[in-house]
Amino acid sequence: MKVTIDEIIVEVEEGTTILEAARKIGGKIVPPAMCFYSKLKGTGGKCRTCLVKVAQSSAKDPRPLPKLVASCSTPVQEGMVVQNITSQEVLDARKAIVEFLLINHPLDCPVCDQAGECDLQDLSFKHGMVETRSTEVRREFPVIDIGNKIKLHMNRCILCYRCVFAANQITDHRVHGVLYRGDTAEISTYIQNVIGNDFSGNLIDVCPVGALTDRTFRFKSRVWFLNPMNAHRECSHCSGKVTAWMYGNEIYRITGRKDQFGELEDFICNECRFDKKDPADWIIEGPRKIRRQSVISANHYEKLIKPSIIHPIEGTTEQQG
Repeated sequence: MKVTIDEIIVEVEEGTTILEAARKIGGKIVPPAMCFYSKLKGTGGKCRTCLVKVAQSSAKDPRPLPKLVASCSTPVQEGMVVQNITSQEVLDARKAIVEFLLINHPLDCPVCDQAGECDLQDLSFKHGMVETRSTEVRREFPVIDIGNKIKLHMNRCILCYRCVFAANQITDHRVHGVLYRGDTAEISTYIQNVIGNDFSGNLIDVCPVGALTDRTFRFKSRVWFLNPMNAHRECSHCSGKVTAWMYGNEIYRITGRKDQFGELEDFICNECRFDKKDPADWIIEGPRKIRRQSVISANHYEKLIKPSIIHPIEGTTEQQG
């Protein structure tokens, strides 16, 4: 079936959501998603950042939908017309949602390990306000260890539920979840249980903000100072394909490889993530392609463009290859 998104026609299979259809097109028209994760079933519909306007329901029913809909959970119809960045109503709603997400979010970017690769940071840069309008006291939680490798900063959590779904689907026993309701809801473990599953480190990678951080990497370096390298090793627990964040010949941290939408290509085990920090443990394949839309791309170049040579007497400019 064919669907039009921001005046671009794309052909998709039946059952495809609007967000998935937009990702087939790619570029700026892809709605942001803070809670949806294609590799985790049941995610989506919680953060509301992916709201879009359906200007035409289908070819059979040309009427528009009365309200904005979540693109991550709304399936496309034949002849559907969707507006994302071409709709001012969508942009205004997205700005309001970002403001809502930041109501209790602290200004921790200068000290947060997620800075430079934070989805909320990128979203705030595009749609956030310069100053907050709220005067109410923000929620505050103590920083706690929910495992020997994971630190929880609940002040930064936006309750996207990604880590809960990840623990449910890729580990054999989930010991954490969302406690309480409404403005008192929080991510935590029951009676201070410890998250210690072999794949628990993936909870750090799926978190879109700095709520769950790697204790072994805490305050060691900024991500834009490191060189992300594709690396692999023989592993009996996972694929062994990772991103090694290096400075010189030293590995500062290991993460899973992420695609262009910030989602893990493969879930990796804790042995690869936390225990293998020696470059001799890995086969370094080469530099990883950098996400250009984030500050993480600073000082990382995909190719070197040589400067032009100006000949002032002849009045010509010579382009170098």
